[in-house]
Amino acid sequence: MLPRLFSFKGGVKPQTHKTPSVQEPIGLAPLPARLYVPLHQSIGGVPNPRVEVGERVLKGQVIGGADGWLSAAAHASTSGTVIAIEDHLAAHPSGLPTLTVVIEADGSDEWIARTAVDHRSLPPERVREMLRDAGVVGLGGAVFPSHAKLAAAAGVPVEELVINGAECEPYMSCDDVLMRERSDEIVRGIAIFRDLLDARRVLIGIEDNKPAAVAAMQAAVQAQGEDYQVVAVPTRYPAGGAKQLIRVLTGKEVPASKRSTELGVQCFNVGTVHSAYRALAFGEPVISRIVTLTGNLERPRNWEVRLGTPLHELLALGKPKDDTDRYLMGGPMMGFALPGLDAPVVKATNCVIAASPAMFPPSPPEMPCIRCGACAEACPHELQPFELYWFARARNFGKTQEYHIFDCIECGCCSYVCPSHIPLVQYFRFAKSEIWSRERDKKAAEAAKARFELRNAREEREQAEKAARLAKAAAARAAEKKSRPSAAEPAPVEALAAAASPALAADSVDAALVTPPAKSADQPSSAQPALDAEAVKKATIVAAMERARSQRAAAPPRNTEQLSPEQKRQLAAVDARRAALQAEEVAPVAASGASGETAKSGEQQGTAE
Repeated sequence: MLPRLFSFKGGVKPQTHKTPSVQEPIGLAPLPARLYVPLHQSIGGVPNPRVEVGERVLKGQVIGGADGWLSAAAHASTSGTVIAIEDHLAAHPSGLPTLTVVIEADGSDEWIARTAVDHRSLPPERVREMLRDAGVVGLGGAVFPSHAKLAAAAGVPVEELVINGAECEPYMSCDDVLMRERSDEIVRGIAIFRDLLDARRVLIGIEDNKPAAVAAMQAAVQAQGEDYQVVAVPTRYPAGGAKQLIRVLTGKEVPASKRSTELGVQCFNVGTVHSAYRALAFGEPVISRIVTLTGNLERPRNWEVRLGTPLHELLALGKPKDDTDRYLMGGPMMGFALPGLDAPVVKATNCVIAASPAMFPPSPPEMPCIRCGACAEACPHELQPFELYWFARARNFGKTQEYHIFDCIECGCCSYVCPSHIPLVQYFRFAKSEIWSRERDKKAAEAAKARFELRNAREEREQAEKAARLAKAAAARAAEKKSRPSAAEPAPVEALAAAASPALAADSVDAALVTPPAKSADQPSSAQPALDAEAVKKATIVAAMERARSQRAAAPPRNTEQLSPEQKRQLAAVDARRAALQAEEVAPVAASGASGETAKSGEQQGTAE
């Protein structure tokens, strides 16, 4: 039972011009003598070179490792010698060069050792890593790394897996012939993605102007016993856009601020699932792709081309006619003029159109906007292109963002229907690039400001730490100076004496002991008690002097080597004073003794008389 189909607003129906390029099967383009393989062939980080000049590489060898998760590896398209790693012209609207590995083919086309794996026997995370290292990206034109899309939104189960085979762009037919000739491998690749996402339903959308592709895919699904639904959708550009196809098949409208996985839907191109199958089942990284070569050619056809093949060698296979004046990469609606034919084929090269003045006449001169509203009616995202045009032309980029300029997918429907022949998409691209440039400048300024503030904070912290260290050192020196007096501040005499000899402290005690006590007013006046007191005093003084003398004899010698001259002078003064005190104390005792003896002898003499 086929699902109910929905419709999306807007869209146009240009001439398809697909028939000339599907008259022959896919051809294998010859191997060029020299390949120019750009390292950056996907949205995301630029792969890091893994080879050096002069190194021999094999077919399928990694020459550029993925830079982070949102990136994909680059590989050598054939065996040969790396003769340069340099900037080379890229197939990009800017015409700017990109880092490229130049390989001179040796003609042997020797593969690396390849290993087939069963994705069911490995953890999903490991399978995604293998797809990243195999360089699998979206081959519908966006070249978004597929392994990143295979990680479903947290907490949101995938209800529908949508496989995009619509191929709505005029002239392009690479997906058409791929589904016709390799439908079995596409169906097996879908099974890998279904298992990784654990999708409950698979919907394969193909425009109804490709009946042969629809029949081939239905037969392959039935042959493999899968329950996928192959749905022919109405032909209307841009039905091949992911959001438009999801809307047609499921009825879900994905807001600009969300991803389809947040609504339980994920979408992949048929070429993407085919390359994923080859990477796991045969160990073949993405080194080639199907390219539609059409337009003003004698032999339009689809070719399987090695990545890195110069475009002038590929175009030689189609034999451009004499009136060909330029070449487009992609379709006429969303493609761009190639900056030069020296640019190589890359993963985003799905179609190359040889153009002539008769096929694509010069655009009429731009006329003022008449505000007819035709562009708004054709816009599949329900924007107001005429308002965006006015704001972009006035460089009022803030207003363009208010009118959701980044919702524009640059499909070209507005330019296609504009009666004034205004290249609206070119204005929108200009506005987007200016906004991105200003955002980059703003981020760079904010990063510089953050670095400046961090540097100032670091300097302030270092100065505070230095001040704290100096304060601590000063406090330590002050404490040391306080505990050990300097020569400029002489110590007290008693302290110096004690430092020079412990006996000095005892001498001071002795001096106190030899000081005679003051006589009391009521002291007895009798001679005998006085004589007894004098005898006791004399004995006490003599004992104290003997004790001090013995302590001085037992004390260690004075250490005067560490004393300053001033301190030595003060110590000599202490010794002199002590000697004087001793002399003063001994003299009264001697006199008292003499007077006592005289008195005693007189008394004895008196008694005898």
